[in-house]
Amino acid sequence: MPPVSLQRRALVLGLPVAGCALALAPGAAMASRAEADEAAARLLGGVRPQAGKVHLKLPEIADNGATVPFTVSVDHPMAPNNYVREIHILAHDNPAPQVASFHFTPTGKAEVSGRLRLARSQEVRAIALLSDGSAWETRREVKVTVGGCGG
Repeated sequence: MPPVSLQRRALVLGLPVAGCALALAPGAAMASRAEADEAAARLLGGVRPQAGKVHLKLPEIADNGATVPFTVSVDHPMAPNNYVREIHILAHDNPAPQVASFHFTPTGKAEVSGRLRLARSQEVRAIALLSDGSAWETRREVKVTVGGCGG
């Protein structure tokens, strides 16, 4: 196998950074707050969400918008006839406002953790849909610093 040239190695090592810059470039098409509200309305199916029950943990300042850690939990029982059916996460300044959706069965705990990709500083919204037809939500602002992938 021929030796890998330094130029090729530099290119391969630089691809993740370039990809992040291209995916979250200022000129990239971003959803508007109205589009995020429309996505939420589709998920809610006409139900007006209430504040409370949903807890969204996010850093106030994210050094890297490509990997923002989150945890969403819902204070609600997980009984066979009374449980959290779905949790949805929306971020209005991303190319697609519906970032993640999770579906539950009436067992365990209504909690999810992971990492979000946020294009820039913005509000993140978590919505929980319950088996009784009610909906609950919370919102958090996250500042994505310029040192990360966004601003």
